Amino acid sequence: MHELAVTQGILDIAVSEADKAGKKRVTQINIKLGVFSGMVPQCIQEYYDILSEDTVAAGAKLVFDRVPAAIRCRSCGAESEIQHFRLRCPVCKDNKVDLIRGRELYIDSMEVEDED
Repeated sequence: MHELAVTQGILDIAVSEADKAGKKRVTQINIKLGVFSGMVPQCIQEYYDILSEDTVAAGAKLVFDRVPAAIRCRSCGAESEIQHFRLRCPVCKDNKVDLIRGRELYIDSMEVEDED
């Protein structure tokens, strides 16, 4: 259900930026999405298709670029990408780590057109 509010935010930004730039249509929205963001791209797309009706962003393609997770060990300082939610340093095996990448969720760029 969190995807609904997030999707509304994505749409609001897309419409606002297109209006500011004087563009008639948003054709694609490129989104950075961390693997631990908790968001489901398919749900965002489905909500987007409904919410964007009758806006300059209707029909725009959402392209999700998945951002891998990374941790920094507080003990040895090593930074490592992780594949699973295993918060343990692969170098020193300590569990005192911080998630430094993987929770992102933002519009990276948009493609727009001047004409209908």
